[in-house]
Amino acid sequence: MPVLPGAEPYRHEGGEVGVLLCHGFTGSPQSLRPWAEHHAAHGLTVSLPLLPGHGTRWTDMQLTTWQDWYAEVDRELRALTDRCSRVFVAGLSMGGALALRLAARHGDRVAGAVVVNPANKVHGLSAYALPVARHLVRSTKGLVGDIAKRDAAELGYDRVPLHAAHSLRRFLRRVDGELPQVTQPLLLRSAEDHVVPAADPARVLSRVSSRDVTEIVLEHSYHVATLDVDADRIFEESLAFIGRLAPSVGKEGTAAVG
Repeated sequence: MPVLPGAEPYRHEGGEVGVLLCHGFTGSPQSLRPWAEHHAAHGLTVSLPLLPGHGTRWTDMQLTTWQDWYAEVDRELRALTDRCSRVFVAGLSMGGALALRLAARHGDRVAGAVVVNPANKVHGLSAYALPVARHLVRSTKGLVGDIAKRDAAELGYDRVPLHAAHSLRRFLRRVDGELPQVTQPLLLRSAEDHVVPAADPARVLSRVSSRDVTEIVLEHSYHVATLDVDADRIFEESLAFIGRLAPSVGKEGTAAVG
């Protein structure tokens, strides 16, 4: 299936500092594209992949699992570490969980992590029914579009495939067990959120072993904060965070966007 217009992956060849951005469950790179372009404009090498099963039709996602989604970002991280002297990971929602797992598993190859409203658990009684329900019902109502800003929209699926939701639940449980292995500097943001409850970022903070942690509460945004009222603050704070840990940021020229 062709990729939906606007859901394409994004890459930029910049300097020796790289950042890998991971989008969320049933979403697409569109939700992080402005963030990626902001970092590219300041000289970073940027990778924003399209996760398998995303960006086409929700039925395509039925055929994928968390192993497919993680394998994609793992490949991108390895490519960045071959190209760059320092690499950071970042993500929104499930993308935040992907970024945290990359940090946990790759150790010193990841210089720091920026997670926006990271998912930690599939909540509600329905989560416990997923192992059976996924065989009876193909999908449920979508999650995308939780944005306070009236003129902003998220490109993603209007249905959640239950096979994929079951796999997400298993993935988040695995990531939770690996959080103590996250030792890198961490910049975490939370906001009013109708998709990921405040308990999830709080759980992440309580479980990681990072000593250099900055939590910023975004007062005016909902779940998809990277497209919301506080988006510019996310871009600026994350760039400052990366610049603090990699002082060469902003001092190198940029290359053409690919």
